[in-house]
Amino acid sequence: MNMTELARRAKEASIKLAAADTALKNKALAQIAWSLEQHQEEIIKANREDLARSEQEHLAAPLLKRLKFDEAKIQDVVDGIHSLIELEDPVGKTMLATELDDGLELYRVTCPIGVIGVIFESRPDALVQISTLGLKSGNSVLLKGGSEARETNRVLADLVAGASVEAGMPDHWLALLETRADVNEMLKMDRDIDLIIPRGSNDFVRYIMDHSRIPVMGHADGICHCYVDQAADIDMAVQVVTDSKTQYVAVCNATETLLVHEQIAPAFLPVLQQALTNKNVELCGCPKTRAIIPVAPATEEDWRTEYLDYKLSIKVAADLDEAIEHINTYGSGHTDSIITGDKQAAARFMDYVDSGNVLWNCSTRFSDGFRYGFGAEVGISTAKIHSRGPVGLEGLLIYKYKLLGNGHIVADYSNRVRNFKHQKLNQACPI
Repeated sequence: MNMTELARRAKEASIKLAAADTALKNKALAQIAWSLEQHQEEIIKANREDLARSEQEHLAAPLLKRLKFDEAKIQDVVDGIHSLIELEDPVGKTMLATELDDGLELYRVTCPIGVIGVIFESRPDALVQISTLGLKSGNSVLLKGGSEARETNRVLADLVAGASVEAGMPDHWLALLETRADVNEMLKMDRDIDLIIPRGSNDFVRYIMDHSRIPVMGHADGICHCYVDQAADIDMAVQVVTDSKTQYVAVCNATETLLVHEQIAPAFLPVLQQALTNKNVELCGCPKTRAIIPVAPATEEDWRTEYLDYKLSIKVAADLDEAIEHINTYGSGHTDSIITGDKQAAARFMDYVDSGNVLWNCSTRFSDGFRYGFGAEVGISTAKIHSRGPVGLEGLLIYKYKLLGNGHIVADYSNRVRNFKHQKLNQACPI
């Protein structure tokens, strides 16, 4: 089936999916979870083929970590699906209700976007998360994963689509794209595809934006920061920074640059270096950092680099404002955390740092749809559009206005026969 036909059928399916009730969607999600558990061996076998081929092709170590999809990760995505089932259905919720006049009522009601094309990296778990979020929010999805995960993605897409259709979902609500040519064709289909979500580098996201008239929700680099303020508790700061960097290095919410107030740096940095050395983290730093601990010099490029590996760049800042300026200059608007006992400093940091996620005294690894209670995430949006930060169910919705009348005509209001009341209503849309 060619790309044009895939997109057309996904569009047709999206109309039916948008009208699916909560019970049917949850039944399909439960069927998907069951199917993934029943076919673990098939999934893992396919993943081993991908890993073996990728190792022969010398795929970078961080990408190999993302690619691995074992029993534990399968259980993680199954748990995520069960969490998604427990969440309230986001479709059909009344956001605004206004009585324009007697018998003339206006409602703003949530609805699915329609057909969403998602281009994602080598993590097979992303395919499951994206597709199940799409189903729960009533959207058709066209998925393009990394070629390194092609065997795993094929199995997963077949299982998700098959289980959901068996449960009553429309055919063709999900399709897997496999070539770059498919992506280029998809970018031209603004009549059938309503939103593109690219997950990758800033250059990649910019390429997608430059080559499509379809709206784009960018998921770009994760150049995340921790800032250790002068009022930080050193033990807490070591614990938070270590977790932010090493809990899982090959992800977009891992910390890549550490900023440290110059007054606490002499006491803090040697303790941190010991903790990170125990985790095999390579350090580089600015001249002020290197005057305190022996590390390699950091270059201008380091401040702009998403390592996705056991490496951390360190800068000693004169004060909070310098740290904020550094983050806003070099960061990607993803996730940044301050460690401090000073509430006013934390408030200033959180107000002035221009990121989708700003944290106080906690690891950057918390910026995640599952950990936020969203069930899962399609990605983490660094764009300044309707959805920012982890994009869960609500980020995959728009709304429509429903106006309920009883023979009302505009002429009566233009001729002053009737007047608008515009009174707020505290009720859900009745239809």
